[in-house]
Amino acid sequence: MIGSLKPPVVWALGAIFGVLLLATVVVAILKWRRPGKASDELGVRIRSWWVMATVFTLALVLSRRTSLVFFAFLSFLALKEYLSLIPTRRADRRVLLWAYLAIPLQYWWIATDWYGMFIIFIPVYMFLLLPLQMVLVGDTRGFLKAVGTLHWGLMVTVFAISHVACLLALPEGTNPVGGGPALVLFLVLLTEFNDVAQFIWGKLLGKRAAVPTVSPNKTVAGFVGGALTTVGLALLMAPWLTPFSRREAVVVGLILGVGGFIGDVIISAVKRDLGVKDSGAMLPGHGGVLDRIDSLTFTAPLFFHYVRYFH
Repeated sequence: MIGSLKPPVVWALGAIFGVLLLATVVVAILKWRRPGKASDELGVRIRSWWVMATVFTLALVLSRRTSLVFFAFLSFLALKEYLSLIPTRRADRRVLLWAYLAIPLQYWWIATDWYGMFIIFIPVYMFLLLPLQMVLVGDTRGFLKAVGTLHWGLMVTVFAISHVACLLALPEGTNPVGGGPALVLFLVLLTEFNDVAQFIWGKLLGKRAAVPTVSPNKTVAGFVGGALTTVGLALLMAPWLTPFSRREAVVVGLILGVGGFIGDVIISAVKRDLGVKDSGAMLPGHGGVLDRIDSLTFTAPLFFHYVRYFH
């Protein structure tokens, strides 16, 4: 698949690693001139970004099957992390097995281009199957909370994230510029960049918290600045990676900027409810898998359906 990647995708991937290289040099200079905890933390975060960017790039360029396996594994890690955080009943162990089995099935629908099953399997069939399995177990204590939290977790970690992989299954004519890989790259890059932009604008200008009871560090300035910066990046990158017009690029930029913020604060609300700071420790400097893909749980479905319905 490497040879089949169109030049804009290759150049965009090269630009990502160029930015990482520049960031690595800057952090090295900071550690040399101002050694301390802050520069050490930045170094850890940058090293994690190198690993994540490399794995993501390999998954994208090797083959479509490799990409699907990668995103399925990402869903598995996210669901596993989610289930390790929420309280579960001993009686539901068999039901949890059914939840994990939903992952390969969901991605199989993508591999076989069965969109009809892809779009209803978890929202409808797993919605009906999971409570039935719980009823057959016979334990009704905490039944409503158990079935609700489990299905919500499947929707967020499997159904929502699988929309990223489903971009690869769109017809080639959907995006003549760069195909499915370019759309995946555009979505992931803008979603992650939006997180970074919100953080930077929040540190520079942020005073008023946007949702103080959920995430005090999320400011109005960070939200607005991040969204507008994401719109600017969308305008810059859309001609190279997508079929979007300038007007569409603005709309998509707003969708990703606002949707990313909402996804972030919703996962923050979950963590606050559970009394944890990070969802895990798999990614040094970033927390867990859910901490890194929280925004993507909202932007992926919104972006996918925009592309599918309008292109």
